[in-house]
Amino acid sequence: MNKILCIGEALIDMICTDKGSSLSDGDHFLKKAGGAPTNVAAAIAALGGNVDIVTKVGKDPFGTHIVEVLKSFGISTDNITIDPLHFTTFAFVSLMENGERDFYFNRGADGLLTREDVAHVDMTSYAISHFGSATAFLPGPLQSTYEYMLEQAKYHHHFISFDPNYRELLFGDKKEEFIKRSTSFIQQCNFFKVSDEEAFLITGQSNLQDAAANFARLSKAIFAITLGKEGTLIGMNGATSMIPSIPIHPIDTTGAGDAFVGAVLYQLSKYSVQEINTLDIHSWINIFSNANKAGARTCEYMGAMEAFKHLSNDIFNS
Repeated sequence: MNKILCIGEALIDMICTDKGSSLSDGDHFLKKAGGAPTNVAAAIAALGGNVDIVTKVGKDPFGTHIVEVLKSFGISTDNITIDPLHFTTFAFVSLMENGERDFYFNRGADGLLTREDVAHVDMTSYAISHFGSATAFLPGPLQSTYEYMLEQAKYHHHFISFDPNYRELLFGDKKEEFIKRSTSFIQQCNFFKVSDEEAFLITGQSNLQDAAANFARLSKAIFAITLGKEGTLIGMNGATSMIPSIPIHPIDTTGAGDAFVGAVLYQLSKYSVQEINTLDIHSWINIFSNANKAGARTCEYMGAMEAFKHLSNDIFNS
């Protein structure tokens, strides 16, 4: 089985458990290790894959917690840089009564990952590289390190995966920068996953088929546009197919997209990069159908990391 490398953010989600309260009014918070590529790595490991992560955390109790959570999944932490000068990144979130999220992002160590921090990473050890956090497109050292790692992945002929993970509350009036950088990654990767919202934003289109056609013109990559309960639209060589969703009664959708990506990459890790490039549409439909099962299983539990404990490759046989 080939080894996978996930690159990007690792943070602590502080979730307000006082329903309907703003962050300023809330008194009770639940601490959860998170960050999109961190979640993807955990999902891959839970399914039985061989995965490492490149990121940076603070030398504090919260950075220690992230490292311990990753170790509990069997993920090597050799490529995690411990920063003695900066605190671990925090994302505070509360769900308001009107359905909107009250959100505050306190960026710390992960955004300060430098090229020097990743110089020791042996890229020859990996066949697949996953880039999965829009926070890497925000100003800071991680932005140039992300680009550098992409060039390294290309140089070593990795299969490259990308998930933009757009967050409106992070980008606001900086949407054009997000679109520009996402487009660049889409043009250089081999597989990308976007939500319908991200598809419309990046392509500037207002319907699904036009967005898919735009992606097909933009990139030769296999892509998946996730549509929640409506299923997943996949694109390959200019053709599209729709894969139905798995009927469930969701408890918490946090991490479902990351589980989907993790399941795709886990399945691909069983092939060489050369073999991946020869997979036909029927093989990809099977891979994405299994990934839908992983995403659905994740929705049945509260919290992404807790949900990933219930993932195994047995779900692909269900």
